[in-house]
Amino acid sequence: MAKKNEPRYDADGFQRTMRTKDYMADFGGQLALGLMGNIVGQMSYFYTDKVGMAVGAVGIVMAIAKVLDAFTDVIFGNVVDHSKGGNKKYYRWMIRMAVPAAAIMVLMFTMPAGAATPIQVAYALITNVLLTAVIYTMIATPFSAVMVVRTKSQSERSSMGVFRAVGSYGAGMIIAIATIPLTNLLGGTQSAWIKYGVILGAAVLLLLLICYNNGRKASFVSEEETASAEPEEEPVDFKPAMGMLMRNKYWVIVLLFNLITAITNAITGSSGTYYCKWIFGNDNLVGLLGAAGMLATVIGFVLSKPIIAKLGVTRTVSVGCLGAAIAAGIRCFAPSNFIMYTVTSLLGSFIQIPLMCLYGVLVAMAVDYNEWKYDKKLVAMSSGAIGFGNKVGSGIGSLLLSLFLVLGSYDATLEVATTSMRYAIYGFSNYLPVVINVVMFLIFRQFDLEPKLPKMREEVAARRAGK
Repeated sequence: MAKKNEPRYDADGFQRTMRTKDYMADFGGQLALGLMGNIVGQMSYFYTDKVGMAVGAVGIVMAIAKVLDAFTDVIFGNVVDHSKGGNKKYYRWMIRMAVPAAAIMVLMFTMPAGAATPIQVAYALITNVLLTAVIYTMIATPFSAVMVVRTKSQSERSSMGVFRAVGSYGAGMIIAIATIPLTNLLGGTQSAWIKYGVILGAAVLLLLLICYNNGRKASFVSEEETASAEPEEEPVDFKPAMGMLMRNKYWVIVLLFNLITAITNAITGSSGTYYCKWIFGNDNLVGLLGAAGMLATVIGFVLSKPIIAKLGVTRTVSVGCLGAAIAAGIRCFAPSNFIMYTVTSLLGSFIQIPLMCLYGVLVAMAVDYNEWKYDKKLVAMSSGAIGFGNKVGSGIGSLLLSLFLVLGSYDATLEVATTSMRYAIYGFSNYLPVVINVVMFLIFRQFDLEPKLPKMREEVAARRAGK
């Protein structure tokens, strides 16, 4: 027992604070957030094919929701930074929002099917704003900040990143594999989707409660330092804090990175259903493709940590972006070939999995730069880059998908897709990912912080010692 309780340190000399149960609880919290976030990707299909909303109306709803949602993460991050309660404050919002999170997962699907278009639009807008701008934000923003304050060990932060990526990607896989087959099994009607929402809501509630219970009892390595040498950071007002972040080019790059990644994920989350239904003629194939992707996913996550250790953060991101662009580009040459679609989709997912493990690590690096440049960490506001990028990106992705469908004269009542519908689906499924991933690669070439961090941390430590 004495040996078990002895302090543990990583190769850089930072104390380790994480145990297996901590990683698992953290994984559960991210899985719950992933279920909430990924269900948005299915809403376009639900709105158009299950309750009969016009494609253009769906695009407008998603766009307005994300405009309203655009700055809630950094605003709420500033609220968290101003709140008291030490490190425990980052978990406090999880317990407050657990029941509303479960409820909104059901309410998303209870839209009045026979109502007039304005009523449907209003209902869709309100529920989407509640899900993403309010409930998701109040959980995800402080939860993202936990990675920064929970441990100073880059190794443990990377491990947390892997577990969170597994949770996020696992949620996406669950939604992709289960949604269409399960709702079809339950009858394929709106009622079936409501029952599906009840299942998801119960899972979200349980996972958030488990994560909160572990977090409220967790020990943070910074607590001892805060008590002895480092007082709780004095909060910075929103306007000057936002100015600091906008002058931190690395935070801006992370923001754009999350934004563009979320656009890709939003399109991917919906495109598979349209692709299988209209190109391959059977929407149940979505479940089969998702199940096949589990093998690539498992292998990808097993190899993620050694790949990141070998390539480093920056090169891992670059390889992931270029690899995904190449995979989507190959698919363009035989877009209606099921085997080609399956292989390139799995290859693209596998290549990007290590990249997904780095969201929190990149934010933590930007926070370290804040501390070096401004002597202010701005932990929660900086962490808002993840939520801001994810939600705005998912909205832009949904809007782009709707735009392609409008241009392709999409008609959900047809038995067979028209030529324009097929090319619209090819456009957002194959051609757009090539462009997006190349743009992300070019943006990330400016992220040169990784080799500079050790010296910056030494200077921060010396500065504190001087004080």
